[in-house]
Amino acid sequence: MRSLSKKISAIEPSATLDITAKAKKMMREGVNVISFGAGEPDFGTPGHIKKAAVRAIDEEFTKYTPSSGTPELKEAIAAKFRKDNGLEYRAAQIVVSCGAKHSLFNIFQAILNDGDEVIIPSPYWVSYPEMVKAQGGVPVFVDTKVENGFKPTAALIEAKVTARTKAFVLNSPSNPTGGVYGPDELAFIASLAVKRDFYVVSDEIYEKLVYGAKRHVSIASLGREICERTIIVNGVSKSYSMTGWRIGYAAGPSDVMEAISNLQSHSTSNPASISQAAALAALTAPQDCVEEMRNEFEKRRDFIVGRIRSIAPLGCVTPDGAFYVFVDVSGLKLGSAELAQRLLNEAHVAVVPGGAFGRDDYVRLSFATNLEKIKTGLDRIETWVKGRRA
Repeated sequence: MRSLSKKISAIEPSATLDITAKAKKMMREGVNVISFGAGEPDFGTPGHIKKAAVRAIDEEFTKYTPSSGTPELKEAIAAKFRKDNGLEYRAAQIVVSCGAKHSLFNIFQAILNDGDEVIIPSPYWVSYPEMVKAQGGVPVFVDTKVENGFKPTAALIEAKVTARTKAFVLNSPSNPTGGVYGPDELAFIASLAVKRDFYVVSDEIYEKLVYGAKRHVSIASLGREICERTIIVNGVSKSYSMTGWRIGYAAGPSDVMEAISNLQSHSTSNPASISQAAALAALTAPQDCVEEMRNEFEKRRDFIVGRIRSIAPLGCVTPDGAFYVFVDVSGLKLGSAELAQRLLNEAHVAVVPGGAFGRDDYVRLSFATNLEKIKTGLDRIETWVKGRRA
């Protein structure tokens, strides 16, 4: 009988990509839309990275590479882990994939069996639960509170651990909240993972985008036992403004990474050879471009937080990392999907409904766009909110 996979049919479409697609359609139709939607830096890819890609094309570096990534890129990633995180990974423990999203999908494919549980703090990035469900796993959500910076307490996490717990998803800095886990918070998660013997899937894609006095700490650096249970995901999309190049990578225990490498060899095979050459240049060149972008994001963060707090009844916490602000819209008495649709249609502003992140009383705004557009977009939101309350 012809039918679709039950697992795949259960997957919800990405709300982030959906709202972005709607906004782009309106733009093509001539509507001036300000988009706070997709998490995509507005900066151009740095010149030295683009030149490395052109050089790769000119030198005919356009054929298959090893399916898990070129040896040169994997060595550069290992050097990055050593320098930035104090972690030692052999090349065989690293797999380069077609973006960090692909790396995450590979991980859940490799470690989950039907019915395995994955603990996910809420709010969460929209794709985590869908990836878990795609492999027959069960997302188990841990509700968090704004007063804790949207990070789960030790007691809340421990209460969710069962005999079926296979992994905990750690996203620091976080999408959508911008929360950054401190050493003490990481230490408890690490001790619990060791005690109850489950994996930590540590999504560190926003590692370089941390603000103020906060610092990024990789949970895998807290000791041998937690390192053996941690699978790190990172990539070049956010830090180097390379979203379209599609290069992410994962590192972790040898048996897990071998399984991921085997899986990838039968699915996508290698990531694009030219993109790998560009990623190699990104990781091995001076990192001034990353700091320049981070500084600009911090200025935008400070501005957008101040403006949002000035628009009653909206509110938000100050994000410590990434480039999102999670806005409390409960005072507007509208569901997040309806609010997002009305803002798009009536104010020509695109935001992502918080229901997709597990919180229907919030919307997510990305400040990965220039300050002028941020100002215009917030002006429109303020006018719309005031008009509704009049």
